[in-house]
This record gives sequence, C-alpha cells and structure tokens, in this order.
Amino acid sequence: MNIDDIIKYEAGELNDEQTLCLFSNLIRSGAVWSLQGHYGRTARGLIDDGWLDNYGMFQDKCYDNGIL
Repeated sequence: MNIDDIIKYEAGELNDEQTLCLFSNLIRSGAVWSLQGHYGRTARGLIDDGWLDNYGMFQDKCYDNGIL
C-alpha cells in the first residue's frame, strides 16, 4: 500500500487512471477492506460498475472508456 497515493487521493490530486490504479492495488493487497469504510464502499462500487474485478484487475470498461 502506498501511503503517498492515499494522501493524494484524499486531497483530490489523483486523476481517473491513478485512482483506478490505487484501488486496484488496494483490492489486490486486501488492504482496502481494512481501511475506513469509504475505501471499501468505493472499491465495491468500482467492482459493481465493471471497472475492476473482485481481484482488483482492470476490466474492459477501463480501456473502452480511454481511462487506461
């Protein structure tokens, strides 16, 4: 887990790609489920909306929408 990226996320300094990468890493490491509730809810939203899978892997929607 990269604390600097979390600080930048909370300060609103990450773009869409950086935010997806952050949550991908947090999901893959399992850390997202140990952080405050916002992170888990946001991760669940990204999964449910088809941006990431349950393992934190990027889905076609990321590429189809030009995010990655």
